[in-house]
Amino acid sequence: MILDLEPIFNNEGMVKEFSFELDLSSQELGGTKPFVAPVRVSGSAGNYTGIVEVRAKAEFELETSCDRCAKPITLPQETEIFHTLVTHLNDDSNDELILVNELRFDLDPLITEDIFLDLPSKLLCSEDCKGVCPRCGKDLNQGSCSCEKEVDPRLAALKQLLDS
Repeated sequence: MILDLEPIFNNEGMVKEFSFELDLSSQELGGTKPFVAPVRVSGSAGNYTGIVEVRAKAEFELETSCDRCAKPITLPQETEIFHTLVTHLNDDSNDELILVNELRFDLDPLITEDIFLDLPSKLLCSEDCKGVCPRCGKDLNQGSCSCEKEVDPRLAALKQLLDS
């Protein structure tokens, strides 16, 4: 979505509301395309003493598989977005401010980046997911398997001492 910033920057105290859908269906995450429905974004851009603050919320669902047990899952997600836009910088080392050269700003790349940075590192069906047995592939959430625990070959001599 292209946000027209000229009226906002020129009128202190002005707030412009926005709401749109962002299509991320072509984006990949872990070799899959989990964004099957558009991301719903709603928020506002307001002028506060010569700077524009963009506040928004992105709501979406990820359809993927659990990183531990590989079951298909649908995870509702919500990302809070906050950025400060300025037309000039006094200090070039400030990386918290976004310099806007033109008074038209495309929110899509900024919101996409925030969504990906806010995603959890592990996508799990539940916090206590036990995964699958690495030897037989049984889902350990449905009970334990009959596989013997593998002994590290470096510790085999110690195991023989414990067994005797």
